[in-house]
Amino acid sequence: MFMLLAFFLPVQLAVAGDQKSELREAALSMFKPLDRDARVESSSKADMIFLGRMLFFDQRISASGAAGCKQCHQPEFYGSGSPSVLIDADGKPQSRNVQTVLNASLSLSNNWYGDVASIESQALAALVSSSGLAHANNDAAMEKIKAIPEYGKMFSAAFPKSSDPVTPENWAAAIGAFERTLLTPSPFDAYLAGDNKAISADAKTGLRRFIDVGCVACHNGIGIGGNSYQKFGIWEEYWLATNSSQIDKGRFNLTKDDNDLYVFRVANLRNVKMTAPYFHDGSVKELTDAVRIMGKIQLRKTLSDDDVKYIVAFLATLTGKIPENFSQP
Repeated sequence: MFMLLAFFLPVQLAVAGDQKSELREAALSMFKPLDRDARVESSSKADMIFLGRMLFFDQRISASGAAGCKQCHQPEFYGSGSPSVLIDADGKPQSRNVQTVLNASLSLSNNWYGDVASIESQALAALVSSSGLAHANNDAAMEKIKAIPEYGKMFSAAFPKSSDPVTPENWAAAIGAFERTLLTPSPFDAYLAGDNKAISADAKTGLRRFIDVGCVACHNGIGIGGNSYQKFGIWEEYWLATNSSQIDKGRFNLTKDDNDLYVFRVANLRNVKMTAPYFHDGSVKELTDAVRIMGKIQLRKTLSDDDVKYIVAFLATLTGKIPENFSQP
């Protein structure tokens, strides 16, 4: 069901010769640079994207009239929730750490369990979720949207072939079209593309150690993760390392398969320095602590202070600029 990191053979980079080129070539075999413009150009039409942006930031659409997508996915927190407290759309405490909406379209699935296949499916589920817009059913949600005059014309423009364009499916398509524009190319992408000065010497050392200690077994690809499932706590129980107040059985709660016990979707590490707290329950506040814990319970390695310092320097290069359209219209 999942790959055991104990059998991952780390890539050892040469210590002589052109290290700059060798490091980049090794990185390119494991990661893929993010080209925001190319991916946005291939996304949905402008009318649909703008409609999705309007819906994302509009609290009136929720059952209470005071919640919405932006309550959990806040631009000021890089598309995730408040780092100080875990709350749902109505401001009530919750046990699950909010994942960032930035670059969410790069992952193979959504949510920590991976129980939602796409960002469109996530948007559809949010209509009736108690931690989302909290409508009794989809019909009630559509009636709320239809009661706001401007949306009739906007849905018609976005979905001109629909006789009744205000539907749950079109809501989800519009939200998805908008969220697919929320990509954040970073200095690391510039480095992968050939700019050797895009990241610092410390970050390059951190990249080398990130590869050598085995982090890339799970955190790879265009999202630097997000493309596989993995047991959290391969070598020891995760809650002992994280001091979690509750033990979450992971995908087992969804599948009832013993192979999924404590298995979660691997986190996408883009913007990780900006999206504390960490792990599914937000139990760890500092990135340095999260890196140490991952080394210990996933790789059975005690990372030195230098290891942690350099790896964090590399992770900082995954921070990109928040897209201009990720704001209130």
